[in-house]
Amino acid sequence: MTTGETLWTLRAECPIPSRLSPHADRVQEWLLGLLPELGLALDDAALRRLSRGAFARYAGRLYPEATEADLRTLTALFTWFFLVDDACDGPDRFAPEQIRALRNGTLTLLHDGPRLRQAGLTGPLRRLLVLAWREPRRRMPARWRLRFADAVARHLDGTWQEAVNKEAGRRPSVDEYIELRRSTSAAEVSYPLVEFTSGRPLPDPVYHHPLLRRIAHVGNDLLSWYNDLASLEQDRATAGGHNLVLAMEAERGVPTAEAVERAAERWRESMRRFVALRSAVPSFGPTVDQAVTDHLDVIGYAVRGTIDWTLESARYATGAAQPASRA
Repeated sequence: MTTGETLWTLRAECPIPSRLSPHADRVQEWLLGLLPELGLALDDAALRRLSRGAFARYAGRLYPEATEADLRTLTALFTWFFLVDDACDGPDRFAPEQIRALRNGTLTLLHDGPRLRQAGLTGPLRRLLVLAWREPRRRMPARWRLRFADAVARHLDGTWQEAVNKEAGRRPSVDEYIELRRSTSAAEVSYPLVEFTSGRPLPDPVYHHPLLRRIAHVGNDLLSWYNDLASLEQDRATAGGHNLVLAMEAERGVPTAEAVERAAERWRESMRRFVALRSAVPSFGPTVDQAVTDHLDVIGYAVRGTIDWTLESARYATGAAQPASRA
């Protein structure tokens, strides 16, 4: 079975329903008009890549019930993270010290607002984040803003660590990679954003409840490993071993086809665990249960949304054209 066939097989096995915001395509058009206004140097080819990347559809799959205005905010945030990912992982990628400066400048903005100029966060990236952060900062309580900023810090710390590894030529073991990937994926940044769209922030003791944390980790693994399968050939050239399949190949001395199948089976085992853990979540009381449901839904939508978006977006050269026999 090819990697592309594996991607479609796992999609067919995913029990999480597919959702998509009715506002996604209009927000994508808004995004393409916005980015040049912020000063991003985009030629026609770059605009086509952004259009085919369909970032608004990705955000719309994770937050299908967001208003159109809120989906604009979410899409701007998603785009910021994708642009940072490109800057940190492309052929002319940032050096570790540049990533550290970006991380510090980003956290200063999230904690202190846009009034201060931050070293390491300048130009279009800064303007995009200022725009995207305006509504969450205005509407959300301080404890939520701190929680979100902590998630961003973990993500950028993981991005920095991966850059350090690449610079040193250090390839992680499978266990090391899985732990690092939970940071670099940015999944934990996306989870609290449903509280912004719903207006129902979770109390900290519930958000950090051990069972909900386990579900979040498993959901993170599921979307990360699926992405690793989709980006395998790109990662072979640029990621320095930072891919689940590549880590399995190196650690266990197996050929690519076997490593792909092992990664797919690990995904299946984690999906079974995800379903079992979700069914075991208790009631936290009538004033909190809807917010808990929102939180768990977005973890599931992040898994399924990543699958659907990966197969419809041109961001990854997956070789995963839908087989003719499939609907």
